[in-house]
Order: sequence, then structure tokens, then C-alpha cells
Amino acid sequence: MLATMVDYDPHVHRVEYLKHPTNNLETLLHLIKGCLGTGLLAMPEGFKYSGMIFGIVFFIFIALFATYCIHVLVGSQYILCKKKKVGLLLYGDSIEYACEVGPSCFRKYRKIGSLLSNIFLISYQTGACCIYWVFVGTSLKYVFDVYTPEKYELYVYMLLMFIPHCLIMCVRNLKLFAPFSLVADIVSLVTFGVVFYYIFEHLDSSFDERDKIGRNVQDYPLFLGTVLFSLQSLPICISVENNMESPEHFLKPFGVLNIGFAILSFFYLFVGIFGYWRYGDDIHSSITLNFPPEDILAEVIILSYCLCIYVSYGLNAYVPITIIYDEYLEPRLGEDASKLKKLVVEMFLRLLFVIATCTFSVTIPLLGLIISFCGSVCLSALGLIFPAFLEMCAYWEEVGMSSGLYSTLRSMYEKLSSGNY
Repeated sequence: MLATMVDYDPHVHRVEYLKHPTNNLETLLHLIKGCLGTGLLAMPEGFKYSGMIFGIVFFIFIALFATYCIHVLVGSQYILCKKKKVGLLLYGDSIEYACEVGPSCFRKYRKIGSLLSNIFLISYQTGACCIYWVFVGTSLKYVFDVYTPEKYELYVYMLLMFIPHCLIMCVRNLKLFAPFSLVADIVSLVTFGVVFYYIFEHLDSSFDERDKIGRNVQDYPLFLGTVLFSLQSLPICISVENNMESPEHFLKPFGVLNIGFAILSFFYLFVGIFGYWRYGDDIHSSITLNFPPEDILAEVIILSYCLCIYVSYGLNAYVPITIIYDEYLEPRLGEDASKLKKLVVEMFLRLLFVIATCTFSVTIPLLGLIISFCGSVCLSALGLIFPAFLEMCAYWEEVGMSSGLYSTLRSMYEKLSSGNY
């Protein structure tokens, strides 16, 4: 069993499962663009909840721990693929197979485990897409309220985005997003430059004026949720790794994951520290809402970043659509279903997803709290609990072998020592 497992390399067979694999650079761009979203602009508000000192210390710890958890998750999936002799296992399939090869008490719960992991994945990505609706709508209202005599309600600006969101959901090939991700990453970098400009333009406050450890312990979970939402983005990490043509480069010391997360962590920490330092308790759920709306530069950069978030909507929606269609809808269509029928069902699902996220966002337009909720609830399970479970089950046979060997050697020693053999 072990010899056979060693001979099989899932990475060699990965391409067999992919229609449009991405190279290392495309994967890095997708990773950065997928993770570098509204969470970055919400980070200063997170530091308001935690205080400066606690915020810096806990952020660094969470960033390192989040990166480690993804290493554990992807590495465990690789071991499970070797055991099952398949090139690729989706997240839900990994949980199901882990229950089969892990402790026997988990085997009867394999379907429940798979369903539960998919529910968390779908819930998180759907929540992220709802956040994008609220962010874009709030940003548009913030800019256009300066020019419109009548101040339209927030939901009006959200509804204006309905058709564009339907159009981007028509893009079914993740590889086609690569050029848009590149442009969006460039616009994001320019946006951060403008963010730094407004931060340092009037950075008159003293560092000592800001809270060091936060005012209320009850606010710490809000900071934790914001950081987890911003940094974990575990579904994006899984999605881009699963679609790599050279997945062996993902976990290398200077591979896609470590380089991507180093870049992301720097931006998040920098914006969080100096954004809170600049605006203090007046900080909004998105730092761009602290910019003077009458400034042309602020208007241009806010609208440009809305386009970046628009691209992120398509990237983040890719995960739940893939899970729902590939695992639950397509198998029920039957092998005889025509390509046209499959296409119609998938496009209807994509339209339904846009309607659902739009409806939820219009109903509950609370940007900061949705970010914290998604991070605290969904990512705590996906990014912290499930990776540990996968690792335990992936190495369960080796653990059992080691414990059995230990018990045998101990029994032999006791019998030889007592002379009763």
C-alpha cells in the first residue's frame, strides 16, 4: 500500500482533470486579486477594535497561522490524492475520503462531513459576493451623492449593478479572468498609492493618541473576524491551486502561496496601522469612505476600485457555482443530457446566484458586520478546524502503524524482562 502510494504522484495526473489550467504567474495574480479585496480597506476599522499594539501582534500571528493552515490543508489533500490514486480532490471530496481513511468512528459521517464543508464554502463565498455588492453600492452612492440633487437610496445603486453582474457571471473559464486580474491588480496598486497619499497628507495625530489594546474586550472578535476574512480566503486558495498546471510549485518555500501571502500581509498590515493612525475612531467600514468625496482623485480611485471588486465578484462566485453545479446538479442531469441542456442549467444557476446575492445585500447592507461574520463563523471552520481534521485522517494509517509498533515492542520488552515467554 505504502509503496504504491509513493509511486503515484497526483501532480503528474492533475492536468487530466483540468480544462483550462493556469501557470504560476496567472495563479499568483488570481491569488492576490482574489484575496486583495474589501477586507484590505476594512482593516483600519479592525485596528479600531483591537488597538494598535494588540492589532499588530495578533495580525502577524494570524497571518502566519493562516498560511500554515493552508499548507496543512493542501499538503493533506496531496496525501489523500496519493492514497486514492487521483490527480485532484475537491474540498468536499477530501473531507469525505478523509472520513473513510481516518478513524473508523468517522466513516459513517463521511457524507455529512462533505456536505458540511460544502455548506461552509458556499456560505463564505456567497457572503463575500454580498459584501462586494454592498461595497460597490456604498462607494457609488458616496461619489454620486455629490452630483445628484436627490440623494438616492443605497439599494438603487446596487440594483444598477445587476445587469453587469449577470454579464460577468457568463464567463465560465477561470483562465479568461487572468488579463482582468492583471489589470485589477495594477489598479489596486494605484488605489493603495492614493490611500497612502490621503493617509500621509494630514497624518497630524500622534501615535500615542490611538488606543494600544482596544477599549472593549467584546470588540476583539470583530477584529479577528475582519482579519480572518481578509487573509484566509481559503476557497480562493483552494480554487487557484486546484486549477494549476504545476501545483508542485504552490507550497514551495518561495512558491505561489508564500509569495502571495507575504505581499498580502504587508499591504493589510500597512493599511491597517496607518489608516487607523490617520482617522482614529472616525474610520469607516471602508477607508475610501473617509476620503473627501468632492476630490476628483478620490472619486476616480473609488470608482476604479469598484471595477476591481467587480472582477473579484466573478472570481469568488466561481467557487460556489462549481461546487453546486459539479457536485449536485450535473450528476442529476444524467449522462444522456445534451451540452445545451447542461449549459442552460448552469447559466440559470449563475443567474439565480446573482439574484440571491443581490437580494441579500439589499436587505442587509451592513458591510463591516458581514465581513466580521463571514470571517468568524465560516473561515474558523474552513481555515482552522477542517485542515487539522484532514491532516489527522491523512496520516491516520501511519499513526496507527507507529502506535501498533510501539505496543508490540513494549509487550516484547515486558515479556523478555519477566522471563515469561
